[in-house]
Amino acid sequence: MARAWARAAAVVLAVVVVDQVSKALVRDQIPRGDRRGVIPGVDLVDVRNRGIAFGLLDGRSVALTVLVAAALGLLVFYFALHSTRPLLWLATGLLLGGALGNLLDRLRDDAVTDFIDLPLWPAFNLADVSITAGVLVLLAALEMGREDARAP
Repeated sequence: MARAWARAAAVVLAVVVVDQVSKALVRDQIPRGDRRGVIPGVDLVDVRNRGIAFGLLDGRSVALTVLVAAALGLLVFYFALHSTRPLLWLATGLLLGGALGNLLDRLRDDAVTDFIDLPLWPAFNLADVSITAGVLVLLAALEMGREDARAP
């Protein structure tokens, strides 16, 4: 159990550090409104998102902070009850790290810095990638738990 918490904490720390450093570099190196091509189809930009994914709930920072805090609390509670479940430590670390990375932006700047720009998709950041990966790993962990429960 303690090992799962330590693993999750290590993932949280890694995600938050990489996310915050990448955003700081973008804010320092790319003027707002400017675009830097990385490879064909991928640009770096400096966009401030006051909402959540795709700009939803724009301008409701208090509501967003409460919503994120509640979701994080539920996740930690679930992890505390099921920390021995395979891969749950990874899902928890990715989700918490991504959410904390974006929450730090929101508390500091009242907006999240998004900087990865793909065609036909809103700009996003590494915390968003971590959250998406965390959801996928969480679904896999939950499915693995269902399979274990059905095994004779």
